[in-house]
Amino acid sequence: MYRILEKEQLNASVFRMVIEAPSVARKAEAGQFIILRTDENGERIPLTVADYDRERGSVTIVFSAVGATTIRLSSMSQGESLQDFVGPLGTPTETEGLSRVCIVSGGVGAAIAYPVAKKLASMGCCVHSVVGFRSRELVVLEKEFEAVSDRFLPCSDDGTWGEKALVTNVLQGLLEAGEKYDRVITIGPLPMMKYVSLVTKRFSVPTVASMNPIMIDGTGMCGGCRLTVGGVTKFACVDGPEFDAHLVDFDEAIARSSTYREFEGHAREQACNLFLGEGNV
Repeated sequence: MYRILEKEQLNASVFRMVIEAPSVARKAEAGQFIILRTDENGERIPLTVADYDRERGSVTIVFSAVGATTIRLSSMSQGESLQDFVGPLGTPTETEGLSRVCIVSGGVGAAIAYPVAKKLASMGCCVHSVVGFRSRELVVLEKEFEAVSDRFLPCSDDGTWGEKALVTNVLQGLLEAGEKYDRVITIGPLPMMKYVSLVTKRFSVPTVASMNPIMIDGTGMCGGCRLTVGGVTKFACVDGPEFDAHLVDFDEAIARSSTYREFEGHAREQACNLFLGEGNV
């Protein structure tokens, strides 16, 4: 069993939990993920390692309560325990040899981007972080990003946080102003990553996209995270989750990501009624 050491609600739907998991914390690296179950009858879900503390033996996860299992997870309290917490899984982010990197993230993708920015900063890399949310009320990890970024560029759709702009607009402005990067790393919604890759391709900047958003089972067995990279079929959970963004077929990935939307909506409705109480959603 894996005890919940800390629980914090970051905004209306996003939570941060620190989990006691010494064996995972000992080996975890930025870019990897874990698979958890809330209880013995629970669904297995993959969540990215948002941070880790090897001395304390803990791993931090940040998640949005949007599906049946994450809603159940959000209802759990400090001191309770998870049934399973397996990992670390996936290939760590490649950080060696990088001296200037721009990290572009959006929404809950910021929770995946933060440990990458932190790792790069600890290695002496110059980190520029472009972070976008729809509005200020949805912002998470603002102070954390500021602490590890040489240049922090917040933006929002409605202008209530940072610049009123899309992350792609901000990134394009940086590149047009002459900023040079060894690599751009983008993490967030699939359409956002698609357009980030289109911008960087015009400027010939190597770009890596994290395909965490399409992972389901986390072992490659379900095929739900299948994608095409450079004309070759890959699986985000076992071959990634990070890939050359200029080779990813984002249109295919976006189309496939909506396949189970109706089923997920039904499962979410059932979970809300069960854990939050009928009529409270």
